[in-house]
Amino acid sequence: MGCAGSSHAKGDEPIKKITKPKPWKHTEPITTDQLKQMRDEFWDTAPHYGGRREIWEALQAAAEADLTLAQAIVDSAGVIVQKADLTVCYDERGAKYELPKYVFSAPTNLIRDN
Repeated sequence: MGCAGSSHAKGDEPIKKITKPKPWKHTEPITTDQLKQMRDEFWDTAPHYGGRREIWEALQAAAEADLTLAQAIVDSAGVIVQKADLTVCYDERGAKYELPKYVFSAPTNLIRDN
């Protein structure tokens, strides 16, 4: 039994199961090389904006893995998932980790290199 006065606002509870991100479109068409560069720059600079390096590393590994492995990675790292697509997460100390969609998937207007 829980306390009568305790309740969570809807959407406030941590997500248990992660999902693939929804299709998205970049502001302008980009190439796969540009996408790779954006991802590399994000992961190189992300730890400098706060949070713990090991959580950033776990999130990067999860972003580059399939869903089953990504779920195992975030669960074992103690990551608290706020949005099912992993774009907003927290660690156990309450530090917030915001990740752009481009680290998880390619935009719908990606220019494929030949």
